[in-house]
Amino acid sequence: MKTLGFVISKKENEKRRVLIPEHIKNIKNKELIYVETGYGNVLGYSDDDYLQNGVNIASRDEVLKMDIICDPKIGDSEYLSDLKNQTVFGWVHAVQNRDVTDVLLRNQITAFAWEDMYEEGRHVFWRNNEIAGEAAIMHAYLCYGKFPYDTKVAILGRGNIARGAFKILTFMGAEVRIYDRRTEKLFQKELPLYDVVVNAILWDTSRKDHIINREDLIRMKKGAMIVDISCDKNGAIESSTPTSIHKPTYTEDGILHYVVDHTPALFYKTISYSLSDLVSSFVDMLIEECPNKILLESLIIKDGDIIDQKIANFQNREIKPSEYKFFSTIQI
Repeated sequence: MKTLGFVISKKENEKRRVLIPEHIKNIKNKELIYVETGYGNVLGYSDDDYLQNGVNIASRDEVLKMDIICDPKIGDSEYLSDLKNQTVFGWVHAVQNRDVTDVLLRNQITAFAWEDMYEEGRHVFWRNNEIAGEAAIMHAYLCYGKFPYDTKVAILGRGNIARGAFKILTFMGAEVRIYDRRTEKLFQKELPLYDVVVNAILWDTSRKDHIINREDLIRMKKGAMIVDISCDKNGAIESSTPTSIHKPTYTEDGILHYVVDHTPALFYKTISYSLSDLVSSFVDMLIEECPNKILLESLIIKDGDIIDQKIANFQNREIKPSEYKFFSTIQI
């Protein structure tokens, strides 16, 4: 049996919480859960609300000593390098971030990555992704100074993020056209038609090209905006560099860029309920060390050894022969 700690993220404007008192009733091993003091304050829950539901309240230092640490933005945490021989459960993004991977390997950490949790092909955290699209559009247009009904918009992608963006744009009267991988060349041809381009593509890290190159910016409408919700630095949009809620935009070659990498945090009360309901369903599996198929397929690093081949491929790393055997048994 393992202990599990819920820690407050210190990422700028990150107010999402992934365990609320209402969902503790779904958990069997409540006594092995430790929640950081003041965890629920931002949502209106007191420490007593958590205590009355059977979990423990502890200081930040105490919580970070637990066997398993749950934090949505674990890959951006300031404490990651202080963890040793522990397990992390959250958005890790180790494939794209060699610095994060180096820490996980050096400190012999086990990582279950939310970005790799799927059930029958659907991302388990699909609602968070959909809200990312909804929130990004609302925030970006405030920065842009226009209503959506005043714009012609291209959306790149057809996934959950794109669906959220499409929902808000069409509801507010924008003229929208959607492109996917099959119509990339058509989009590049029609790029000058649009006031706003929304990127919602899960970028293939093996690709070395871009959908919008830096030199394409001069082909866009004067004063146009790029809303890069995927936030892959120099990915689909070569000129994209992730921004923050505090400073969400920058201008390059006259084109406004919005590249906020955690837009669901803008509507933290809505998304916290959804995340808590979902995360609470996996807590006992982690504590009892009996992960189901969904968790096993999200196990990217185990005790400091790379399990996910994508990490090795993208970062040009070697996977030891013993790890290949383990990888083949869990990646169903």
